[in-house]
Amino acid sequence: MATVEITQENLQETISGNDIVLLDWWADWCGPCKQFAPTFESASEKNPEIVFGKVDTEDQQALAASAQISSIPTLMAFREGILVFSQAGALPESALDQVVDAVKGLDMEEVRKQVAEQQAGDTEQ
Repeated sequence: MATVEITQENLQETISGNDIVLLDWWADWCGPCKQFAPTFESASEKNPEIVFGKVDTEDQQALAASAQISSIPTLMAFREGILVFSQAGALPESALDQVVDAVKGLDMEEVRKQVAEQQAGDTEQ
């Protein structure tokens, strides 16, 4: 699957409607973003079961602000609607492959348990 453009209008539907979603937050003026783009595109072709979305931070400034994007490129991974990875910086192909494999291999029952525990702790404070 090729990458898809993510906007304010389709972000939530994309994240909630797919098992795994990787988002590349980028801008046209960003050199590292342009260097990372072919790596991200290649990974999308190797993993057709995953949605690879690109968010243009210039075009989607409100979305970038709500996601607290402070540097680009930033890669985010969602599994079953839960943010499970977020890191700024362009990754080499091998590192991106490791992220994809790690996200695929997550025990989501354990992740949901950890999220619930964290949320319970947040409400106690």
